[in-house]
Amino acid sequence: MGKVFLEQTFQYELDKGNKLFVPYIMAGDGGIESFIETLKRLEEAGASAIEVGIPFSDPVADGPTIQKAGNRALEHGVNLQQVLDELVTRREEIGVPLVFMSYINPIFKYGIDRFFLQCEEAGVDGLIIPDLPAEHRDLVSSPAEEHGIAIIQLATLTSSEKRIRELAGLSEGFLYAVTINGTTGARNEVNQNIGKHLQVLKRHSKVPVLAGFGISTPDHVREMTRNCDGVIVGSRVIDLLQENKLDEIKELIDAVKENPLLKK
Repeated sequence: MGKVFLEQTFQYELDKGNKLFVPYIMAGDGGIESFIETLKRLEEAGASAIEVGIPFSDPVADGPTIQKAGNRALEHGVNLQQVLDELVTRREEIGVPLVFMSYINPIFKYGIDRFFLQCEEAGVDGLIIPDLPAEHRDLVSSPAEEHGIAIIQLATLTSSEKRIRELAGLSEGFLYAVTINGTTGARNEVNQNIGKHLQVLKRHSKVPVLAGFGISTPDHVREMTRNCDGVIVGSRVIDLLQENKLDEIKELIDAVKENPLLKK
């Protein structure tokens, strides 16, 4: 488990000619008792890895769908300790990498050293902290390295090429390409200029580049993966899980595996 597992899993898929699909879920949406079963369902549907959101009261990067999922989890009393405890007990039931997405406040309150120690014990492979600038990465870099957890950087559409080089050089596991200006959430259309942005990220990144924010249809998935290594889909996956539409989630995942656009 850990950073090496994440990197090797992704490289194995890419070496086979596959693109990567990472669904996002909010841990404890529906109660902590449904958490592991949701992970299993997404693995069975073909997820390359799963991003796990940690419920938080002030999610600055999250749009309405993910905010509501976080509120539902909080209403069930789900917290970081419960999520880690569930994984310590049942992580071996899940065969794909797990990446936490948490704001810095819950980690800081929990205790940074304690958090990374327990992440290792729980089989967490990577971590995204959207409100931690690269300049303050040293808050977490030492314990993350000690416990083998990849720290994943986000690069936005407004990042300069100099900044992209810096972020790409720091990112572990993969580089998260934010494809819209704004918060998360399903969109009807993909930014038509995103291809050039993704190509710049690919040129500078030593790790796979995955696009996220606003991706909600199989066509979006196909279009994005023309210029990067895979996608992250959150709001649409959460909506489909709420509606128990696993078939439609599988359609999204399958779009990275058989993409006719890649043959053009």
